[in-house]
Amino acid sequence: MPEPTVVVLAADYFQSYSVVGVLAVIGVLFVAVAFGAGRLLRPVVPTPEKLLTYECGVDPVGEGWAHTQVRYYIYSFLYVIFAVDSIFLFPWATVFAAPGYGATTLVEMFIFLGFLAVGLLYAWKKGVLTWT
Repeated sequence: MPEPTVVVLAADYFQSYSVVGVLAVIGVLFVAVAFGAGRLLRPVVPTPEKLLTYECGVDPVGEGWAHTQVRYYIYSFLYVIFAVDSIFLFPWATVFAAPGYGATTLVEMFIFLGFLAVGLLYAWKKGVLTWT
């Protein structure tokens, strides 16, 4: 027979997960109700003009396949990298103000910014940042 403290700890453990499960079910139901209401309330009047594929109001010309430049992906990748890295600067600023963490946090952040600078320098030397 398990000890009473183990049973209580297990009950607390599964209770916290049950809250997450209930919130997930509520979220799924909310989305399902919203999509169902949209389907019931919207007017459905298909016409050939509505079924025509277009982009930005321009009629399609040529094939559906188009070559995409890789540089656009590189720019978006660089943006994501630096946007995520800037997120790390906010906790650093709050920890830096806490007593006893100033010097250590400052050194760690300069190391982090050094890695960012090396990455940016590498991208610049490879010509990734030049728009042609």
